[in-house]
Amino acid sequence: MVSDLRRAVVVTLGALGRRDDWRDRADAGHSLAEFAEMPEAVEPLLGLVLDRGDTFVARRTAEGLLRRKDRVGLTIVASALAVANDNHADYIHVAIVDVSASSQTIWTKRCGSARRCRATPTIVLPGGPVGCTKAWQRSIPFSAPHSRGRSMS
Repeated sequence: MVSDLRRAVVVTLGALGRRDDWRDRADAGHSLAEFAEMPEAVEPLLGLVLDRGDTFVARRTAEGLLRRKDRVGLTIVASALAVANDNHADYIHVAIVDVSASSQTIWTKRCGSARRCRATPTIVLPGGPVGCTKAWQRSIPFSAPHSRGRSMS
C-alpha cells in the first residue's frame, strides 16, 4: 500500500514537472528529489535537471538532489552534468556551490564559530568521532564542482 502511494506521488510530481509553468516544474523537481531512489523518478528528474525551458528548474532540482547527500542524488546530478550544455552545467555548478556552502554554514553553526570549530575536539558521526572540520567535509559527498577551467566570478 505504501509503495503504491509513493508511486502515485512520483507519477503526480512527474506530471507537474511536464507543465508549461516554470514554477510548477521547479517545485516538482525539488519535491521529486525526495523520491529519487524510486526507479520511476529517475527519468523525470534527469529531464528536470536538464530543463530546456528555464535554468532555475535545473538549479532547483539539482539542489534537491544534492541535499539528499547520497549516491542516488549525486548519480542523477552527475549523469545530467555529463550531457549538459555549458549553460546548464553552470547552473548545476551553482547548485553544487550553494549546497556545499549551506553544509559549511550548518557545521560552523553547530560548532559555534569558525574559531571554536577548530577548537572543538570531536563530533560523533557514523563511522566514529571526528573533528568539526572533518565532520563538515564528510557531510559533502564531493569536492570537485564543474568549472571547465573557467572562473565563476
